[in-house]
Amino acid sequence: MEVEIGKGKKGRRAYGFDDIAIVPSRRTRDPDDIDIAWTLGPYRFELPLMAAAMDGVVSPETAGIVGKLGGLAVLNLEGIWTRYEDPGAELERIAGLPPERATHEMQRIYQAPVIPELISQRVREIKEHGVVAAASLTPQRVRGHYELALEAGLDVLVIQGTVISAEHVSLTSEPLNLKEFTREVPIPVVVGGCASYSTGLHLMRTGAVGVLVGVGPGAACTTRGVLGIGVPQATAIADVQAARSQHMLETGEYINVIADGGMRTGGDVAKAFACGADAVMIGSPLARAYEAPGRGYHWGMATFHPALPRGARVSTVQNGSVEEILLGPAHENDGT
Repeated sequence: MEVEIGKGKKGRRAYGFDDIAIVPSRRTRDPDDIDIAWTLGPYRFELPLMAAAMDGVVSPETAGIVGKLGGLAVLNLEGIWTRYEDPGAELERIAGLPPERATHEMQRIYQAPVIPELISQRVREIKEHGVVAAASLTPQRVRGHYELALEAGLDVLVIQGTVISAEHVSLTSEPLNLKEFTREVPIPVVVGGCASYSTGLHLMRTGAVGVLVGVGPGAACTTRGVLGIGVPQATAIADVQAARSQHMLETGEYINVIADGGMRTGGDVAKAFACGADAVMIGSPLARAYEAPGRGYHWGMATFHPALPRGARVSTVQNGSVEEILLGPAHENDGT
């Protein structure tokens, strides 16, 4: 229901995960009878989960671990892993930065250029684990880098930014035509983020196999404070799943809705599925893993933006393995 914000300005009540709960149904089912597997293009995954393309969360090594456990990890091809031959040294530096200097120093660290040879090398390192290799690029750089990743064996491409639209307009540069691009790329493409019915529907019409839903909900993201944009995550997922239904009526094609960010607990993940997500993309919960490359920290893809940082370096306690975090047994009583 619309509400009036002021004269001529209307809004609508929206809900985050903390605002809702799942009502149990009249029928229960044995958990062992439930198949939670999902498919993305030609690939089937036993866990409906993607590890977020955050340098403090996904390395080629952790991508292999997540893949062997049934999920899909996404490596950031514009991050530490492709800017430095020895990313470990830079990750140590980031972990050791005092809070008051962290953002400025990370901007400087990320000024190093992406090295094309490292794009190929990192994709090959993931493939050596025998898992599906997924990686992300921004719309501004995807044309310049994706072929190197393809040649190295990339299986799934994620085109990711703070906000992605199918109708980007620019007077100074040639925008990426998502519809043309997704049809020329010979592997499945996931695009995002978005947070509304109309944007989600337009992205689905580009030919992407999945759409990331979420603008600023993550623990390490400050987009809502910096830019003032965003939609509470439960409502955003519900709206985009409605777009999926409309797209399926129009085309007969089912597009995956992937909830990206804002999930701290198992309960939040369950609510994301109840709102209509096919899979979830998580970062901060996996940053707690012993194997996570962030050394007890994680940060978003826009934290180090040279002109307008939109993220924070967040401290976390490393208190479990990737397997324990994803599959249990749990050692905390709060769903984390």
